[in-house]
Amino acid sequence: MAALPATQREVRLLAKPDGLPRLEHFTLVETPLASPGEGEVLIRNRFFQVFATLRLLIAAVTQDTPFPVLQPGDPLVGAAIGEVVRAPEGSALQPGDLVSHGLGWREYAVVPTGECARLDDEALPDPIAHLQRGWTAYAALTRGIELHPGDTVFVSAGGSGIGAMAGLIAKRLGAGRVIASTSSREKADRLVNELGYDEAVIRGAAPLTEQLAKAAPGGIDVFFDNVGGEQLQAAVEAARPGARFILIGALSGQLSEYGTGTEAPVQLDSMPLIRKRIVMRGFSSDDFDGEEEWTERFGAWLRAGDMVFPHARIKGLEHAPQALLDVIDGRHVGAVIVEL
Repeated sequence: MAALPATQREVRLLAKPDGLPRLEHFTLVETPLASPGEGEVLIRNRFFQVFATLRLLIAAVTQDTPFPVLQPGDPLVGAAIGEVVRAPEGSALQPGDLVSHGLGWREYAVVPTGECARLDDEALPDPIAHLQRGWTAYAALTRGIELHPGDTVFVSAGGSGIGAMAGLIAKRLGAGRVIASTSSREKADRLVNELGYDEAVIRGAAPLTEQLAKAAPGGIDVFFDNVGGEQLQAAVEAARPGARFILIGALSGQLSEYGTGTEAPVQLDSMPLIRKRIVMRGFSSDDFDGEEEWTERFGAWLRAGDMVFPHARIKGLEHAPQALLDVIDGRHVGAVIVEL
């Protein structure tokens, strides 16, 4: 076994931002390499995901998140994949095992054995694909609502980590037409040409109601919502009778430059909801089982060339803070993964 380094690097929150974070709110520090205690494993991280809702954790307050609020001096967190370096005697985990856990943003992590999961090396053709958020989209489209063959589906933030997967999955599940919203013409072209969206509407280019009317002249049957706000309003207007709305996220509030990102107010006219018999449901994939089913289907689709894992790969821990700002600014298509 190769000798372990005496130190490791991690990204910490330097100060809480007033509004959206900037580079000066983060710092890269070198710390002594910690030794695992009883019931803990030492993991050398290989990849971790940069997700926009990290903004909630560095805000002054937060709601319904899997991690506590981050305070100045705390290391940042995020879904990670790494190799076990040291494990407790008698543990089910062994050195060399590939595992997932929640302590990214650092080169090495000490994690309780119960908080990391061993990954099947053969389940997916590329280990980095274990960081996709496809299970959330798949569960929403198979457990949260009933997707009918031929449905017209509108995915807000269709280039986000979850949104990009939602569009691909909707197509594989038989949707007839899939439309995305995004922030620029460049991203719109990529969503259509690379991910197979039938059309993309561009936030701010023209009223969304007008763009949706052209993109889906017959109306939409399913709205997969990552954003809320004006996009939720526009979807109500574009909805066909009996439309199903599944609410996954609220990026309109989470990425607002004002406040802490924990609120996403929207004004809706209830009459169209009633008249069109729209079903609207908030959703969390944590409430559903079947993740193994998703991994098996996703792996088969990847190997057959029927699906891709949309992502941007950023090399180097030192580039992670800028990657977070780019994610918040919507500059990438798909998930953003830092490779160590």
